[in-house]
Amino acid sequence: MGYTIKTLNKIAKTGLEKFGENYVIDDNAAAPDGILLRSASMHEMELPESVLSIARAGAGVNNIPVDRFAERGIVVFNTPGANANAVKELAIASMLISSRKIVQGINWTNSLTLDVVKEVEKGKSQFVGPEIEGKVLGVIGLGAIGVLIANAATNLGMEVLGYDPYISVDAAWGLSRAVRKANDLKTIFENADYITLHMPYNSQTKGTLNAGTFAQMKKGVRIINLSRGELVNDDDILAAISEGTVSTYVTDFPNEKMINQPGVITIPHLGASTPESEDNCADMAAKQTKVYLETGNIKNSVNYPNCEMPLSGAQRVTVAHKNIPNMLGQISTALAEAGLNIGDMINKSRGDYAYTIIDLETATTEESLSKIKSIEGVLKVRVI
Repeated sequence: MGYTIKTLNKIAKTGLEKFGENYVIDDNAAAPDGILLRSASMHEMELPESVLSIARAGAGVNNIPVDRFAERGIVVFNTPGANANAVKELAIASMLISSRKIVQGINWTNSLTLDVVKEVEKGKSQFVGPEIEGKVLGVIGLGAIGVLIANAATNLGMEVLGYDPYISVDAAWGLSRAVRKANDLKTIFENADYITLHMPYNSQTKGTLNAGTFAQMKKGVRIINLSRGELVNDDDILAAISEGTVSTYVTDFPNEKMINQPGVITIPHLGASTPESEDNCADMAAKQTKVYLETGNIKNSVNYPNCEMPLSGAQRVTVAHKNIPNMLGQISTALAEAGLNIGDMINKSRGDYAYTIIDLETATTEESLSKIKSIEGVLKVRVI
């Protein structure tokens, strides 16, 4: 069986090559099976019925209406960790440029016209800044990126406090024993000389740093935001800089309020802008799409649960459905009434949605599929 993949942005060649000969890559496909993208906005897009999956070559999915697509049984993937090293390196660089006034110094040096050597020696003292060794770094969010930054900072001689109430087992295993756990954000705010944000943006995290939290921080704290601009209240941080609470704010998300502001260093969204990161994200997005289309297995979805089972039996049926009572009973009954025997089955749920994989010992019938599709709460049924 062949599949068609549509790309909404330029996707690294190494990723597209993962699909192989059974796939057609068509930027203008009218009825694709899967979609790959980076930053293109999908909020106003209407997708054809053919679309089974969407893969974002990156971690954030704010450009995708995740819940709306979940309602249609469309699985949305992201690529957590694929760009982690790129962001880690920029975070370390951000701490350094927030301390040593390197950017300001370069700009000033380039403005000199006469007696450059003399003027440099005369004026360099205005760009003095502290070293990061021995300072306290607060890492808010200990996912793939946060863990790498925390570990790197300890290797640079910093004392690191980490906060993440939802840290995964895998992340915890990878975290250096030198990183101290903060039980709450207040501990970070009261002790950190540097604070770096690595959490998702949603209605609960919007404006995590605001006037109230800045009031709890050490005077002269430096803030690094490579996650999402909306995590920090723009007006409040400008006020905190003016009052001297925040020494420097480094943000990867410039906007009209942030540019040309004293104490603010704006980076043009370069967090994952490395060839290595783009290749890693494209590879991961392609592999996850390919596995889902060919086997129905889900890994790293943001709207459906991880759900994987080895292929067995004569035919596989997958069902994306609402997470409601008696769903499995109704699906099993529809198959049993058609005389079909289930060889293996797995069901997983995530919030309002669930996903079921069923391997049958004999091929299914149109009648049984129609019965499953007619069950209230069933969103999409596939036969593989």
